[in-house]
Amino acid sequence: MGTLNINHELDDPIFNAINPLDPEEFRRQGHKIVNFLADYYQNIEQYPVCSQVNPGYLQKIVPNSAPNNPESLEKILKDVERDIIPGLTHWQSPNFFAYFPSSGSTAGFLGEMLSVGFNVVGFNWISSPAATELESIVMDWFGKLLNLPNCFLFASGGGGVLQGTTCEAMLCTIVAARDQMLRKISRENFGKLVVYASDQTHFSLKKAAHIAGIDPGNFRVIPTTKASEYTLCPKSLRLAILNDLKEGNVPLFLCATIGTTSTTSVDPLRSLCEIAKEFGIWVHVDAAYAGSACICPEFQVFLDGVENANSFSLNAHKWFFSTLDCCCLWVKDPSALTNALSINPECLRNKATELNQVIDYKDWQIALSRRFRALKLWLVLRSYGVINLRNLIRSHVNMAKHFEGLIAMDKRFEIFVPRKFAMVCFRISPLVLRQVSTKFDDEKEVNMFNTRLVESINSCGKLYLTHGVVGGTYIIRFAIGASLTHYRHVDIAWKVIQDHANALLNQGYV
Repeated sequence: MGTLNINHELDDPIFNAINPLDPEEFRRQGHKIVNFLADYYQNIEQYPVCSQVNPGYLQKIVPNSAPNNPESLEKILKDVERDIIPGLTHWQSPNFFAYFPSSGSTAGFLGEMLSVGFNVVGFNWISSPAATELESIVMDWFGKLLNLPNCFLFASGGGGVLQGTTCEAMLCTIVAARDQMLRKISRENFGKLVVYASDQTHFSLKKAAHIAGIDPGNFRVIPTTKASEYTLCPKSLRLAILNDLKEGNVPLFLCATIGTTSTTSVDPLRSLCEIAKEFGIWVHVDAAYAGSACICPEFQVFLDGVENANSFSLNAHKWFFSTLDCCCLWVKDPSALTNALSINPECLRNKATELNQVIDYKDWQIALSRRFRALKLWLVLRSYGVINLRNLIRSHVNMAKHFEGLIAMDKRFEIFVPRKFAMVCFRISPLVLRQVSTKFDDEKEVNMFNTRLVESINSCGKLYLTHGVVGGTYIIRFAIGASLTHYRHVDIAWKVIQDHANALLNQGYV
């Protein structure tokens, strides 16, 4: 009987040809990627901020099938530079003032590298104890930094989890609220469950409600007004609830927002929570954008009443330098999540779980598998420290105040709603336009002029803006939050805006 050769890999020509995880090759190629990205950021201002390519551009230049043989990283990176970068909208550009920020940082990138490099699948504690335990620690750190009530922290029976996005956080909380309610009432009443939101609530809530099985006819959108700065009116909420009860429906879920997408309005949390508590409604607080600012004591006033909410979330990948994706969700009663989302197959059984000694985060989210997101949040908090993180956010707020001052000096423009954080909503004033042409007595024409202004600015590639439509009014949003943005970029952006406004006026659009 022959000797067993246990070194099969030595005789395997495929293994000898390519090792997909060779440490030295990883070291060599990793350095090249880091240098490539460092050069990208060093030269980022040379690119048009908003991609100028046409739909389908990449299909025309990329081969229609994958290569049979390996290609070098050097060749691939040349193709990235030639083919991919022109198709990017550069979210990290200092001239990116669109949407909300997706603030990157060295610490965020390095934390992501560690997470991807370890590549653990942390669905439960035993699959990688550090992934679970660091997440629970970091979520308590962050909660304390926000001055969240103790009821949202693990030590007091609450707890936090890192989701991918706000959409996931909303879906998880709606499902938790749904199942909690259905345990109290007959499942025959499923079709009577009602979700409440304002017309400024992020549209992802409607998607989450749909996925959770809420009847589309039971998604209540409560109108807001400019007089209330587009916040959700407690009286209007109460009337909607009473009307639903009269119709035999079951009020289930309310989403209140701190920092709405169009105007960064802040809903009156305390009053809304008091009404919701009266009727047994789950309240989720969506602070996706503005929640990060609440690490600064001067912004914590916007959290007044949060102790009466059931859940609270923010996107650390927006304004907390943690890179996509990193949504922080805190709940007062984790069992509401786990009762709705738990699954315990035989293959995942282990002693620590059976004895209830640990958290299994797979039961706090929709998916089973999960990434080690806590590493990048941990690195961001440790690498910059609370003082610097607060100062970074304050610097963006101060730049927004500066931009407000620039607008105030040009009477052709108006601030549409008061600024609360680091986003300014403005437009060409209809009063000024009406002095030039009677056609601007029509609000639609005013909206069209401002639309043309944004399109003209974005087409030049020097900066990128996005808009909102609030109460039928088209507004221009100027969101400051990119990590590389400084005052000079704000000043240059304002000059570009003025130049394009002048050009449109001179071209006869009035």
